[in-house]
Amino acid sequence: MVLLAEDDDDVRETTELLLLRRGWRVTATVDGVAALESVDVEVPDVAVLDVAMPRLNGLDLTARLTALGIPVVLLTARSLPLDEVTGLAAGADDYVTKPFDADVLSARLRAVLRRRLGPPQEVVAIGDVRVDVRARRVERRGVPVPLTSVEFRVLEALLRNRGAVLSREQVIAMAWDSTWQDPRIVDTNVQRLRRKLGPGVVETVRGFGYRVDRDPS
Repeated sequence: MVLLAEDDDDVRETTELLLLRRGWRVTATVDGVAALESVDVEVPDVAVLDVAMPRLNGLDLTARLTALGIPVVLLTARSLPLDEVTGLAAGADDYVTKPFDADVLSARLRAVLRRRLGPPQEVVAIGDVRVDVRARRVERRGVPVPLTSVEFRVLEALLRNRGAVLSREQVIAMAWDSTWQDPRIVDTNVQRLRRKLGPGVVETVRGFGYRVDRDPS
């Protein structure tokens, strides 16, 4: 989910619509205080913040959100190098100047999510399942398990942040390099992985998403 904080009604409504059309789920708020309050309801995957907002500006909000582990992309009408440096120094992961291209913003969001995830180990053991990431080979109890390319990409996305919960939007952004997917495609491929690898490999965290546990039973 993308948390959008923008006090300009036209910009906020347009940006929300453009992101929705590109497959993102969006919570749109009118200022920094409202954005911070929304985090108590649902933690976003990434935040898009206008810099110049009333009550709580984008730079101060960036510091608070990044302290919670939420990546931030800043929006501003100014393009001075000092502004960009100030935004990045506040903890922002990226910086986009208005007016912006919607496809560029969407690509920046996907890139931010990918950068937040470290590379997986080359060989990973999950219970009786062994995954060789580089060779793209999976075995269960020593027997090779054939996975489709999509199934492997979903599994790899979860392994890249093993132990943490990933939303369906995060999995899509990493496994497909695009948000133009129905979120239910993640559910379908997780079900297939469970049938092939056993029910304990991928855990459902209800209301949040999926994870591969660090120490599955």
